[in-house]
Order: sequence, then C-alpha cells, then structure tokens
Amino acid sequence: MFERLSAMLTKEFLQIRRDRWAMFRLIVPMIIQMLVFGYAATFTVHHVATVVLDLDQSQASRSLLSHFVASGRFDVVEEARTDAQVKSAIDHNVALMAVVIHAGFQRDLQNGKGAPLQVIVDGTNSNSALIALGYISQIVMQFSSDEASRLLPPHASLARPEIGVMLQTQPWFNPGLEDRWFFIPGVIGSLTLLQVVSLTAFAIVREREVGTLEQIMVSPIRPIEFILGKTMPFFLIGLGDIALVSTIGIFWFKVPFIGDPLVMLAGATLFLLAVVGIGLLLSTFSKTQQQAFALNFFFVNPLFILSGFAFPIAAMPTALQWFTLINPLRYFLVIIRAVFLKGVGFAVLWPDLAAMALLAAILLTVSVLRFRSSLDA
Repeated sequence: MFERLSAMLTKEFLQIRRDRWAMFRLIVPMIIQMLVFGYAATFTVHHVATVVLDLDQSQASRSLLSHFVASGRFDVVEEARTDAQVKSAIDHNVALMAVVIHAGFQRDLQNGKGAPLQVIVDGTNSNSALIALGYISQIVMQFSSDEASRLLPPHASLARPEIGVMLQTQPWFNPGLEDRWFFIPGVIGSLTLLQVVSLTAFAIVREREVGTLEQIMVSPIRPIEFILGKTMPFFLIGLGDIALVSTIGIFWFKVPFIGDPLVMLAGATLFLLAVVGIGLLLSTFSKTQQQAFALNFFFVNPLFILSGFAFPIAAMPTALQWFTLINPLRYFLVIIRAVFLKGVGFAVLWPDLAAMALLAAILLTVSVLRFRSSLDA
C-alpha cells in the first residue's frame, strides 16, 4: 500500500512541477490576493467628501468646521450657500455628507442652550455612513469640551457639580483598533478554503473527464489509495499556502503573531482535512470541470459569507447561525485570530478544534463512500 501510495504522490508532484502554469497558479494568485485583500479589506473611512453650509459665519462655527478638517477624516469639497446646493451635492455624489450650521449657533452656545447641528448623510452606503456618523459624534464631543473650557469663566468650574463616572477605554489584543489585524487572519483562511476546494474537486474531475480515472482504477491501486494519493498533495499545498500568506501577513502587514505555532498547525491540519473532504464531495457530484466550477461557486461563497469573516455571526438570523455550525471556516477563523492576536492555546480553543475534527471525519467519510459508489456505478 505504501509503495503504491508513494508512487501516486510522486506522480502528482511530478505533474505539478512539470506544469509551470500550475506552479504559477498555486503561488502568484495567492500572493496577489493576499496583498489586495490586505489593503482593501477595512472598515476605516478616510477623506469623506463633505459639503458645508455655514449660516452662522461666527467664530464658533468656524472652529467647529476646523475640528472636522483637522481630524483627517473629512474633506470639504464644497462650501454651499443654500439648502438647494447642499441637496444637489448629495444627489450628484459630489459629497457623501453635509454639515449644516444654522444661524444663531454661537449665540445659543454662549447662552448655555443646546446649539443644534444638522448632519445629512447619504445612506446609500450604509456602512460608510454609520462609520462617518461615529466620527462626527467624537468630533462634536471634543468640540463641546473645548468650547466649554473656553467660554466658561474660571470660577464657574468651582460651581459645577463633580462628575461621578469617568469612562476610560482600553482595547485588549488590538490597542490601536487596526482593522487589518482583524481581516488578514480571516483572509488567510478564506483564500486557503477557495484554493484547496478548487484544486481537489478539479483534479479528480479532470481525471474522470479525460478518461484516465478508469485506467487508474483497473491498475492494482485500490480506491482508498487513489483518494489519498490525489488529496494528500493538495493537503500539503494548503499547509504551504497557509504558511506563505501568514508570513506575508506577519512581515508585510505587521500583524502580530503571539500564539503557539503548534496550535496553529493543529487548527490548520483539521481545517484542511475538512476542506479536502468538501472538495472530494463536490467531485462526486460532477462529471465535467464546468459542473465542478458551478458547484464550487455555489458552495464556497456561502461558506465564506457565513464564516464570520466580515459579518458577525451573532447578527445573523437564528436559522443561519445554526447553519454556520457545519462551516469549518467559521471555527478556523476563531482559531487563527485567537492564535495571532490573543496567544491562547488548546485549553481555550479545544471546542473549535473538536468541532473541526468532527466535521472533517464526517466529510471525509461521506466523500469516500460516495466516491467509491460513483466508481461502481
């Protein structure tokens, strides 16, 4: 068995080495996608195009607008004179947001009244709009604090009641709240899923499509040996992919890795076994590479969306949350992010490792049984 399996593995690796285009597909697209996702996947919003309408034209209104500009989050692209100009700028996508300061802003501020500030946001891109509103809240709070210190007389501070609660934030594991630290570990798992499922499904279907599968099956090799010989190379390629893109994430994007490499290796091994099982299962439903491509698209995209890569699982409907329990990528993202950023070990991550081990066992068993039955059919 080991001699036949070794011959199969040697054949697969020789075929990959001789195919220069295959070597290119295995390495270069992964690097390019890692770099693209690493820079593009972020929730941070910079340089929000903003139109301003200052009807007060006072020192306080100009100070407030200077706070917006100094933050670096907003770019004033137009200074409107009428409400119609504000509406036109939003309608024609000249600006994502409008800041309207009404007449009497400084007077109300000095009299201790609430000075209203109108903010109009284009809600077409709800994510950017919500993030921009969060930035606005922070800027307005800072402006209010600065103006209170400037306008109140020195003795007024003695008459003000003491504030009993003071909020101090201290983010753990990601002190700078860098989006990239969250996304890049997720990119590692997502790209590996896409590549290994595609390679496994297409390789076996290709053997069936060109007619070599029947020739191999009439040789002394047994079906289980053929399956191992076809899938083990892609398992090893997946480990290499994880190591490659993890290295890019650590040294290029400066994402810290403070965990145990053995925990990472255990999680990657179980994840790849489950992913190979998915690819093998898809190959049993496909007779041609076109069918394999369609099934790959149909299955992999939901796994990506329902993994927690970008959308919190807790915010999904209950039915979809239950569905994510059979998604190996969900568990691997928990493991890889925890190992990268938190440095936790087996004592904390064993439930996710156990879930992936169970999924891998089920997927591989069902895939092997279906593959053997398809050979007998």
